[in-house]
Amino acid sequence: MTVPSITLHNGVEIPQVGLGVFLMEDANETDWAVKQALHVGYRHFDTAAAYGNEEVLGKALKEGGITREDLFITSKLWNNMQGYEKTKIALQETLDKLGTDYLDLYLIHWYGKDVQGSWQAMEELYEAGKIKAIGVSNFTIEHLESMKEYAKVKPMINQIETHPYFPQNELHGYMKNEEIVHEAWGPLSQGKSDLLMHPVLKELGEKYGKTSAQIVLRWHIERDTVIIPKSVNPGRIAGNISLFDFELTSEDMEKIAEINVETRFGRIPNDHEFIEKTSK
Repeated sequence: MTVPSITLHNGVEIPQVGLGVFLMEDANETDWAVKQALHVGYRHFDTAAAYGNEEVLGKALKEGGITREDLFITSKLWNNMQGYEKTKIALQETLDKLGTDYLDLYLIHWYGKDVQGSWQAMEELYEAGKIKAIGVSNFTIEHLESMKEYAKVKPMINQIETHPYFPQNELHGYMKNEEIVHEAWGPLSQGKSDLLMHPVLKELGEKYGKTSAQIVLRWHIERDTVIIPKSVNPGRIAGNISLFDFELTSEDMEKIAEINVETRFGRIPNDHEFIEKTSK
């Protein structure tokens, strides 16, 4: 299966669906899920230094037999490694664990204590070809605006919690205007809500012969959002990428828009206590 790509503002193409490996802590399970994902057509994989599974992901991808050029690998800089010098060290550690010479996308995981120093290092690593694209994660409009004071290269992606219960409409519109691609983590609300039981989604699922999860993921696709659903279930891994044989109508999209309850299930971006604790 070929997954459509979205073109970043520097011309790099990112597959619109990837496998997220957040909370995949069992090495055997992670290895199996990654190889299963490769088998059904995934080429985009999203990890982070903080997830503790970069090494397992890199090994599974290598054993999966897909050439490096056909893969898109994302990782993220953790809070305790922010700063100019530490960012360069952190990237090399990530590359070593993944067993690759370059990353397709590197993100600042949270708006922490030295975003400016980290961004300067990432710009240099980008210019040197160690990273094909650079971006951020969990950044607000205010965070992105503040980067304009020093960024020579603007972020190509902002990876944020997004689902129909929390569609991030204002930030979504801002990023569209700024040519920053919207990438959704927790695109199905991480199983922390009754989202997939919602009657609107079940009704649309029956209409198209799809699951509620597939309806939600297609909703993201229609919004030009990149998604990284996480699963270790073979049926769901396959189902989460089977999104391109149907389209939602504008009326469908309006119905889904009405279920927004502005409820976030993950951490807030300005959780200063969390940033302080994880920056040590």
